[in-house]
Amino acid sequence: MAGIVHRYHHFGGRGYRQRVYVEHAQALEQYTTEELYARFRFGNAPIKYIADLVRPKRQWRTRRSHSLSVEKQVLIGLRFYASGTFYQVVGDNIGVDKSTVSDVVKAVSIALAGLVNQFVSLPKDVQIAQTKHKFFLLGNMSNTIGVIDCTHVHIQAPHERDWEYINQKRNNINNKLVGDADLIITNCVVKWPGSVYDARILRESALYRELQTNRLDGIISGDGTYPLLPWLMTPFLAATTPAQACFNTAHCKTRCAIERLKGVLKRRFACLNYLRVEPQGACNIILACIVLHNIATRRNVPLCDDVYDVPEPVEEPDQPLAFCQNEGLTGRIVRVAIVRHYF
Repeated sequence: MAGIVHRYHHFGGRGYRQRVYVEHAQALEQYTTEELYARFRFGNAPIKYIADLVRPKRQWRTRRSHSLSVEKQVLIGLRFYASGTFYQVVGDNIGVDKSTVSDVVKAVSIALAGLVNQFVSLPKDVQIAQTKHKFFLLGNMSNTIGVIDCTHVHIQAPHERDWEYINQKRNNINNKLVGDADLIITNCVVKWPGSVYDARILRESALYRELQTNRLDGIISGDGTYPLLPWLMTPFLAATTPAQACFNTAHCKTRCAIERLKGVLKRRFACLNYLRVEPQGACNIILACIVLHNIATRRNVPLCDDVYDVPEPVEEPDQPLAFCQNEGLTGRIVRVAIVRHYF
């Protein structure tokens, strides 16, 4: 692929540089649909859609320097997200230098991360009933509108306070995700170091504060690292009745959705297996991938055959913080009622 060619001319004793540019080849036109999916994880129409989303932030105001088009910037970002390889390798494939890839990935990630509230939200109105029905078909669990879990993204050791990011002897960012039965991410928190427990991330989230004051029309299912709350159902640690065992089975089947969601997210965007950037840059990239994941899922963008399964790293169970005793008591009352009425 042709890159920018610089030619320099000198006149007299004073150096004068004249730039002559060769336009970049149009990647969208030179690849087949299958090749676009393999290289960028999106086809022609979705790529143009993504470019239109970030255009207000990434459209250059001047053509004096023949800057990269928005479409070209998006392709650079998508290529990095899909491959997770070095900037130099991405640049060689796209036809730009390493520093340009670094700048573009940073800028495109910020632009996409700024759209998270537009693409990530809990179901509302008619969506609630549809979501409950899909979860019921998935695991026979009633009244469920979401599943919650955290996933770690491995990053390089930061220059400051690196000990805060260490989990399982690696530097990580711990990300809270809530998803639905269609594997859409409906809530997320992306900012905490890997050493922070899942329960604390929940407790200090806007979602927790909102649902503690405004009761949710439904429940969210989580594993035993989370507290049992009126709106957050966890399994019985030791089922003592057949009904409790049935509840645990349904709960487990329902929670499979969040495990599949995490797997698909990291399969589609291989960069999330290791980010060679500082924490703030990593958070922007993770948020960008979350937005792109929801776009891909809603538009039924297929996973390519060459995208392999990336196993979720084994993590030690987090120790949840001590929640208010009344919260646990009310949560147990709700769970007992669910078991009595449905199991």
